[in-house]
Amino acid sequence: MFWNNLAVAVDFFVEIALELVFLFLGVTFLVGLIQEYVPDETVKKILGGRHRLLGGVLGAGFGSLTPFCSCSTIPLLLGMLNAGVPFAAAMAFLLSSPLLNPVIISLFILLMGWKVTALYFAATFVASVVIGLLLESSGFATQVKPMVAIRSCCDGEIAADARSRIRRSASFAFTLFRQLVPYLLLGAGIGAFIHGFVPQELISRIAGPDNPIAVPVAAIIGVPIYIRAETILPIGLALTQKGMSVGAVLALVIGGAGASIPELTLLSAIFEKRLLAAFLLTIFSIAVGVGFLANFVAAI
Repeated sequence: MFWNNLAVAVDFFVEIALELVFLFLGVTFLVGLIQEYVPDETVKKILGGRHRLLGGVLGAGFGSLTPFCSCSTIPLLLGMLNAGVPFAAAMAFLLSSPLLNPVIISLFILLMGWKVTALYFAATFVASVVIGLLLESSGFATQVKPMVAIRSCCDGEIAADARSRIRRSASFAFTLFRQLVPYLLLGAGIGAFIHGFVPQELISRIAGPDNPIAVPVAAIIGVPIYIRAETILPIGLALTQKGMSVGAVLALVIGGAGASIPELTLLSAIFEKRLLAAFLLTIFSIAVGVGFLANFVAAI
C-alpha cells in the first residue's frame, strides 16, 4: 500500500511541477515585456483625472496585469498616490495586484479549470473596484501617511531597444523564477503527499462543502500565515480531489496571497492603523465572499 501511494504521489509531483515551471516562466516573461512597453508614468496618466468608477475599473485592471512581487506593487502604489491618482483607483490596484495577475490566473486555469477561474476573476475584480470606491467614500484617503520613498527592486537599465527589452524581460522572468521556484515545488510536493497519502474521507469531513465554517476558517488561516498562491494552488488541487470544497480553497488563496507579511510590513509605513485594519478586513471579506459564492455555484 505504501509503495503504491508513493508512486501515485511521485507521478502527481512530476506532472504538476513540470507544468507549473514552464507556465510560470512563459507568463512572467510576457509580464516583463508588458512592464517594458507600458512605463509607470503612462499608468499614472491613464489612472489620473478619471471618473471615480472608471478610475477604479482601470486601477483593478492594471493590478491584474502586474507581477505579485510586493517590492513592485508597493512602490508603484506610492507613485500613484504621489502623482495624484484617485484613492479609489490606487486601492483597487492594491487589492487586485496580488490576486489577479497573469501568473495566478494561468495557474488557476491549469489547476482549477475555466469555470472556477472565471468566477474567481470576476468576483475578485468587482470586489476590488467596489471596495476601493467604498474606502474613498468613507474618508480613508486621509489615513495615508506622508509619503516615504521605497525603492522598487525592479529599477534598473533604461535602454529602450527591442533586444534590451527582451533581455530584461527574460532576466525578470528568471529572477522571479529563482525567488519563487521553492514555493512552486513546495506546493507541488505537499499536494503530491496529500494526493497520495491523505484519506479522502478526512478532507471531506473537515473542509468539504457540507461544513458551513470551512470557508471562513480557511480565510482566517490564510490571512496571517501568508501562503503564496503559487504554493497553495497545487495543494488546493490535491485537496479538492480529496473532497475539500472549492470555496475553502479560494478563501485560503485569497487570504494568503492578498495579505502577505512583507506587504503588510511595507503598508504599515504608508497607512495609518485604521486603514491597515480596513485593508485586512477587506481581504478577509473578499476571501469569505468569493469562497461562499464558489460553493454556491458549484452546488448548482
